[in-house]
Amino acid sequence: MTGANKGIGFEIVRQLAKLGHQVILTARDGSKGLEAQKKLQAENLNVNFLAMDITQEESIQQAANKVRTDCGKLDVLINNAAISLHDDHSLLQNDSAITAEIINTNAFAQLAVTKAFHPLIPNGGRIIMISSGGGSMTDPVGGWSPAYCVSKSFLGAITRHLAYELSSRMISVNALDPGWVKTDMGGRSAPGSVEEGADTPLWLATADKIATGKFFRNRREIPW
Repeated sequence: MTGANKGIGFEIVRQLAKLGHQVILTARDGSKGLEAQKKLQAENLNVNFLAMDITQEESIQQAANKVRTDCGKLDVLINNAAISLHDDHSLLQNDSAITAEIINTNAFAQLAVTKAFHPLIPNGGRIIMISSGGGSMTDPVGGWSPAYCVSKSFLGAITRHLAYELSSRMISVNALDPGWVKTDMGGRSAPGSVEEGADTPLWLATADKIATGKFFRNRREIPW
């Protein structure tokens, strides 16, 4: 699970650990990742921490090698890490570095992580992309954080193509909108809880059978 030291990622890790799964929590900041691990261990949950910066190829490969050595395989990869920047106001007016940083972190990095870890995923495994309704190509455009929304649209396209490429190995690849929930990114005014935001990814990770190449919200497929 990438970006799991707080918010929805942290809650997904907690719930998976409660179900008895062996979970690897990753975070870019080592101290924050270890702090998150300690919080979960205080709840008597067995969670392993692994430092990984998804924007750095060397860090990704080191993490993949560590998982290969320690675990031998990875049944489910959940790509959760993402950023939203306050200066993201307009595709026409954004500093190009802002737009590039958001797209690189929220889309290219997810692909880089998947490329590094997919050899560890056995046939029938799963890859889950935490996306956003802002990336929908059918919902109305709201004008908020446009580079962020574009990055999630890009992630949707990546999801569909990965689903096709991995279909021969029966590895499902899906994206989901967790909804607007109370996190550092979502803000305190968000109507949903982190528990609600974690529900659909938990379902995608643990359901007996699941489709592939789809976009979900509240456990239901929605249009891209």
